[in-house]
Amino acid sequence: MDGGPVGEGRTASRPPPARHRHGSLRVWLRYLHRADTPPAKGFRYGLLLLDLVSIGWIVAASFVPTTTVELTVDAALGLVLLGEFGLRLAASRRPWRELAKPLNLADLVAILSLLLAPLLQGALAFLRVLRTLRLLHSVQLIATLRSDLPFFKRNEEATLAAAQLGVFLFIMSGLVFETQHRTNPGIRNYADALYFTVTSLTTTGYGDVTLPGTTGRLLSVVIMLAGVTLFLRLAQALFRPEKVTFECPSCALMRHDPDAVHCKGCGAILRIPDQGRD
Repeated sequence: MDGGPVGEGRTASRPPPARHRHGSLRVWLRYLHRADTPPAKGFRYGLLLLDLVSIGWIVAASFVPTTTVELTVDAALGLVLLGEFGLRLAASRRPWRELAKPLNLADLVAILSLLLAPLLQGALAFLRVLRTLRLLHSVQLIATLRSDLPFFKRNEEATLAAAQLGVFLFIMSGLVFETQHRTNPGIRNYADALYFTVTSLTTTGYGDVTLPGTTGRLLSVVIMLAGVTLFLRLAQALFRPEKVTFECPSCALMRHDPDAVHCKGCGAILRIPDQGRD
């Protein structure tokens, strides 16, 4: 590619030419969000670090009482994330369509709940947990991890399954806490809600914490059905024979044995990249 404007589905191999550098912020943002160059990859790794730090803070803060310091950190973090969110939209050719995506709407709700935390004094704090959906957000980042990190390339499916299970756990725990802590003596804090969610998901069911009423029972059913499905998917990814993701040029079959020479679907010759094994 010659370094011109980066399209929605394309990446650039080098920065935009000099004629674009001062004329279009959007061109540079697209380059940083989608290009395969080391500076652009470094930028996206920086965004990943920001996501992990923000999610780590949100999860950790859920276990402690609300204080003035926590509310101040929430608001400051919300400002940083709102700026990143705006740049992300500016990098898109269709910002409004990008904003309308469910994951982006959920992220915006989480950011606003952080910004408004001092005014709400901890009310609706469970909405911050929606920020954990950012773990699933970027196909481009997954592609970067796949090419740069051998561990991720070997365990991509298990890593994504674990991320999905973790997101489900924290979102459902936030929902349990928000709907139960005012009336249920067994749910006094976020840790109690997480404990109930995990015991329900694993079908352990100790019985020391329950969700009374029709709403509570229905929520328990959702946790058990959806959670067990995600848990089994993770177990399947961990214990089934190792496969690699490589598209067959003939029949488009994606999963193959690491040492496969021919496609099991059509018999075509495969040239699966391999960096060698110790």
